[in-house]
Amino acid sequence: MSNLRNSVRLAGFLGSEPEAKSIGSSKKVVRVSIATHDSYKNEKGERVEETQWHNLVLWDKQASLAEKFLHKGSEVAIEGKLTSRSYTDKEGTKRYITEVVVHEVLLMDKKAITD
Repeated sequence: MSNLRNSVRLAGFLGSEPEAKSIGSSKKVVRVSIATHDSYKNEKGERVEETQWHNLVLWDKQASLAEKFLHKGSEVAIEGKLTSRSYTDKEGTKRYITEVVVHEVLLMDKKAITD
C-alpha cells in the first residue's frame, strides 16, 4: 500500500499550451492545466456536468516530452503526486496553490502520436 500514498491519477484535456522554462543549464519545467469532467444527478434528478481544473508540473524528461507532444486540447492521462505551496504576490497577499507533480504521462490522442 505504500505506493498509494499521495498518488494522483487524472485523465482529461489540456486547457492551454504547455509553458516551458529552463532552470540553469540542465533542468526544465513545464506547467499546464488539465480539465476533468464529472456528472451527477441533483436532488431534482437533473444531470449536472461539472468541470474541475488541475495544475500540472512536469520536470526534465517528462517536461521535454510535454513540450514536444502536448498541445491545448490534447487528451492525456497522468499519474503523479499532490503538492501544495504558497507565495506572496506583488500586492503582498499570501497565495496558496495546489499542483500535481507528474511522474507519468499517457497521450490519449491518436493524432498526436501519428504526427
